[in-house]
Amino acid sequence: MGDRNTGWALVTGASRGIGAATALALAADGWPVRVNYREDETGARDVVARIEGAGGSAEARQGDVADPADVEALVEADDLGPVLVLVNNAGLRRDGLAPQLGDEEWARVIDVNLSGVFRATRAALPPMLRARFGRIVNVASVVGLRANAGQSNYAAAKAGTIGMTKTVAAEVARRGVTVNAVAPGFVETKLTEGVVDERVTAAIPARRAGRPEEVAACIRFLASPEASYVTGTTLTVDGGLSA
Repeated sequence: MGDRNTGWALVTGASRGIGAATALALAADGWPVRVNYREDETGARDVVARIEGAGGSAEARQGDVADPADVEALVEADDLGPVLVLVNNAGLRRDGLAPQLGDEEWARVIDVNLSGVFRATRAALPPMLRARFGRIVNVASVVGLRANAGQSNYAAAKAGTIGMTKTVAAEVARRGVTVNAVAPGFVETKLTEGVVDERVTAAIPARRAGRPEEVAACIRFLASPEASYVTGTTLTVDGGLSA
């Protein structure tokens, strides 16, 4: 559980969906939460209001994980102390079959979904290492583990995130910092609008899409004291899709 005097949690892309559910879950465990957003200020402020309404502490903070200066500002310590929990959730899609996928669509997805995760991790690690405590949870995707036509850029970013998670975890484990990933399948969020239909759910053993709260519950565990011996792993949350 977090302590208001020792540190706080940052959730990137937390104005809706998995990020919003995660911010609420971490706040319920006592962490003051920095709710990051890039464009959706209204959504982020609504998340903050919900946290405060439940007795928690939160603030909305604008920033683009593709901008190194924004990332540095997002993890900057304040009067509550340093960031001790980082959830790298911000992401986007630019789908298309490989022959038609342009350089811009490729570069933008890699920059946000992979390089953004690295930037935030790099910036957050020094205070965690000094504190000898930290939790980093990267939101990957089942697409990083199995093929999904039309998403070669997204798949490359998410597979890269999983590989980076393992490597960074090995680098910092001796200092009390854990680094893990969750790999959601099809979850009911704005990011999957127009993707999840009856054909898709028929291929999922659970026969339904997931809910953001179900992914957030897994992130909440990985950020908890009970998960102190869990690091370098990827937890799939996909209703059996990758089984």
